[in-house]
Amino acid sequence: MLVLGIETSCDETGIALYDTERGLLSHTLYSQVAMHREYGGVVPELASRDHIRRVLPLITQALATANCELRQVDGIAYTQGPGLAGALLVGASIGAAMSFALSIPAIGIHHLEGHLLSPLLSKPSPVFPFIALLVSGGHTQLMQVNAVGHYRLLGETVDDAAGEAFDKTAKLLGLGYPGGAALSQLARQGRPGQFKLPRPMLNSGDLNFSFSGLKTAVLTLLNKQELTDQIRADIALAFQEAVVEVLTEKSLAALMQSGLKQLVVAGGVGANEQLRRNLSRKAAAKGATVFYPELEFCTDNGAMIAFAGAMRLQTVPESTRQPARSFNVYARWNLEMLEKPETD
Repeated sequence: MLVLGIETSCDETGIALYDTERGLLSHTLYSQVAMHREYGGVVPELASRDHIRRVLPLITQALATANCELRQVDGIAYTQGPGLAGALLVGASIGAAMSFALSIPAIGIHHLEGHLLSPLLSKPSPVFPFIALLVSGGHTQLMQVNAVGHYRLLGETVDDAAGEAFDKTAKLLGLGYPGGAALSQLARQGRPGQFKLPRPMLNSGDLNFSFSGLKTAVLTLLNKQELTDQIRADIALAFQEAVVEVLTEKSLAALMQSGLKQLVVAGGVGANEQLRRNLSRKAAAKGATVFYPELEFCTDNGAMIAFAGAMRLQTVPESTRQPARSFNVYARWNLEMLEKPETD
């Protein structure tokens, strides 16, 4: 089965072709970072309009790269939510229209499910069941993944997500957009041990997270310092160390409580080098293995949507697969609501 994936949940337009026999055939991505940098963050209306300009040319490019024709596509997967409503509508409407025109099935995919399953695109890959740390700009969650569509929430952030805290702290440090990547880059120049920041909810006894107070602690520290480039780098490192320690310890606790030995890390913050080193080292000491998606699949991308769509469409009897006749999107969508595949 050849599936076309369309990702337009926020500020990146991702298109991919995934074949259940041959694997990932092609993926293309256009990032709107340069456009939004002028405004210091994502402008939803501009994001939606840019998706409209990019989707069809990127589909053409992906087909050419895979040496495929549109008529060979067996199904279409598009991001149905969560995300920016206008941006989601672009991908959903194009996916549904192509489905109807080509008389092939379309399926809406939960954006976070795409991230959860993205490490399965890499080799080696985990096998079900496993624990997943989903850590991005909008979400920080620990999930037990038993199978495609069967997820159990173990813990989540009670306020800011880890990626959100990275971005807000970067702004406090005077860094540009996107802030998380800039802060991680600055932290490389920091001196270990210069500052100690709190580890929120590290000993809370549950698997929940909180990062809002850590951001406030950084602001308090900044107000006490005579800022130099080195001091800013030291604070960036201290902040990153605090986030990494909390994410690491909570993830290891989830493994211990579940009795599982596989941990998947997905989402944009999953690209952080210090997090990867720390998690891999400490998990190995406990006999566990950590799986990461390729760096290009940590951020939003069409490959994860095409893959998740292919996995879900395979569970739908061929006789019941129908072309789309309508579509909807969900700006907010609880991942735990996903139990059975829903086709349009």
